[in-house]
Amino acid sequence: MNLLHATLPAEVAVIGAGSWGTALAALLAAKLPRVTLWCLEAEVAEGINRSQRNPLYVSEFSLPANLRAETDLHHVVANHRILVLVVPTPFVRRILASLVTVAHPDTLFVFASKGVEIETLTLISEIFAELFGAAGMQRACFLSGPSFAREVLQGLPTAVVIAGQNGSVVQQMQRLFQAPHFRTYGSEDVIGVELGGALKNVIALAAGVSDGLGFGNSARAALLTRGLAEMVRLGVCMGAQAETFSGLSGMGDLLLTATSPLSRNYTVGWRLGQGESLESIQQGAREVAEGVKTTVSVRRLAVQKGVEMPIATAVYEILYENRSPHAVVKALMERELKAE
Repeated sequence: MNLLHATLPAEVAVIGAGSWGTALAALLAAKLPRVTLWCLEAEVAEGINRSQRNPLYVSEFSLPANLRAETDLHHVVANHRILVLVVPTPFVRRILASLVTVAHPDTLFVFASKGVEIETLTLISEIFAELFGAAGMQRACFLSGPSFAREVLQGLPTAVVIAGQNGSVVQQMQRLFQAPHFRTYGSEDVIGVELGGALKNVIALAAGVSDGLGFGNSARAALLTRGLAEMVRLGVCMGAQAETFSGLSGMGDLLLTATSPLSRNYTVGWRLGQGESLESIQQGAREVAEGVKTTVSVRRLAVQKGVEMPIATAVYEILYENRSPHAVVKALMERELKAE
C-alpha cells in the first residue's frame, strides 16, 4: 500500500467541532483549498456555513470561507483520505467502530484527543489498533502539545508534536499542519505522547486546587515537579520513553495546562479549591474538562500496575470521595520522608 499516493486529495476532514477541532480546521483551511468540519450539532454546521462562525464554541472568531461544515459522518469519512479526529475520549471507540467499513483503506488518521478510556483503561491508539488492526497503526498519528484553541485561532506561536509508527506518515502530517505560527515536531513514541497529553490534565486539576486554596507559587511548583515524576513513572511502566515527558507533550503541555485560567482543567481545580462541588461546576459546562474522567482511569491504572501516584490519588479523592482539599493536602505533606 502506498500511503503517500500522489493522488491523495488535498482536502481534509476534521471530525469534531468543539473549540480544538474548530481551531485545527481553521488552521488547515488557511493552507488547503477546502476543509470539511463534521459537526454533531446541526446548529453548529448551519452557523459555520451561514456566517463563518461556530455559534457554540470560540464564537468570537471568524472562520475561513473555504471551511465547510457537514453533519453526515459517513459521507464525510467516505469522501476524504485524511481524517483529524478531535472528539472526547469516551466517544472515540463508538465513532471509530462506525467507520471501520466506511473509511477508505488508504485513509490517514490524526488523533488530537487526549485521554484514557475508563471502561478498558486503553489509550486511543490501542482502541484504533483493536478496530483497524495492527497494520492500521501505520496510517495513524497522534497530535499533542501545549496549545490553546483560542491562541491558535489568534495566530499566536504554538508548537506541537506528532507521533506515529510510520516515519513517512509522521513527516507528511508535520508538513500538513506546519504553518508560520504553528510548528510541528515528529516523534515515534506514540504511548509517551498520548500519555503526556492525558496525564497532565490530572496534575492540572491539582494545580488549580492548590491555587484555589491560595497556597501560592511554591506549592504549585512542587506539585508540577512531583506530578511530572508521577507521569514519567506510569509512562515508563506502560512502555513510553522517559525523555518524551521532558518534551512538548509532557512538561510543555503540563506547564500550559496547569498554570493558565484558559485551561478547563486548571479552572475546575481552582473552583474546587474555592469550595465549589464538582456537580455544581459541571452543571451547564458546554465543554468537558477531560481530566475529571481521566483521573478515574489513571487511578485504576496506578493500582493495576502498582505505580505510586500520590498526587493523582489525591485528585481522585477530592473528585470522587468528597474529601476536603485541605485534608488531602495535609495528608500529602505528611507522607513518609523519602529521597527525591
